[in-house]
Amino acid sequence: MTHIPDILCIGAAHWDIIGHSPAQIGVGDDVPGQIGQSPGGVAFNIARTLAQHGHRPALIAAIGQDAPGTALVTAIKAAAIDTRFLVMQDGARTDSYLAIEGAQGLVAAIAASAALEALDLSCLAPLQDGRLASRDTPWRGPVVVDSGLSGGLLQQLAVAPELRSADLRLTAASPAKAARLRPFLARPRCTVYLNLAEASGLCDTPFTDSASAARALLHLGATRALVTDGPRSVTDADASAELTLSPPATTARRATGAGDCFMGAHIAQELGGAARRAALEFALSAAAAHVAQPPNQS
Repeated sequence: MTHIPDILCIGAAHWDIIGHSPAQIGVGDDVPGQIGQSPGGVAFNIARTLAQHGHRPALIAAIGQDAPGTALVTAIKAAAIDTRFLVMQDGARTDSYLAIEGAQGLVAAIAASAALEALDLSCLAPLQDGRLASRDTPWRGPVVVDSGLSGGLLQQLAVAPELRSADLRLTAASPAKAARLRPFLARPRCTVYLNLAEASGLCDTPFTDSASAARALLHLGATRALVTDGPRSVTDADASAELTLSPPATTARRATGAGDCFMGAHIAQELGGAARRAALEFALSAAAAHVAQPPNQS
């Protein structure tokens, strides 16, 4: 690719191995189902959704220099994502994510993220050396950052001059990692996309609805907060307005990646100039279509 990206996605790209069964799954259960492997990771999933909607995302992620890494880079290119700024880590194994889904949704997951956790501030080199931007001409477009990055790197990114003019779009890799995003909340132009459990983790407060969670995130310093609560509600709030909608009814057939799909679709609509309600409705419909797809299909 030789075109200039219109959005950067910094964070996880790995192989997803997901087992899905229509049964309720308990500890120690052995149930029939399907097992599939596909490219995944929060930053990759968001970039793929943006590309599907006609945008030009570039991915900044850590990939091992091994056979799975070579295959993953091929898959990322096939998704029309700019791979020029991937960090190829010599001697590292490419990351992977193993999840079990049952009738109740996600049952358990394990993330092997050593390559991602080892990523350091040198990943911003393209924003310093003129390939994407420079210190004198900073990047002014959107930048997606996911909390799967190490806590130390996230603290550095929160004050990095290379991102001083960026439209920051933050999301959590899991409720346990949501608190890593706190250093960003004092920054201007900072929008957070979280589910209810992640918002509770970041705020260290249990919430019962998306609206109260979004208000709490604004109180902590976020410029804007979008909080999803599964099939119940989603709230988009900033200092000027608060909008809460109900997602369309759907039969969920899978769980992994719904939030990434929602976020990617929402950003795509806003980059395209959609009004606030229209962008939110579109993103909800995209997420509903995602969870309604058969397991292990993209």
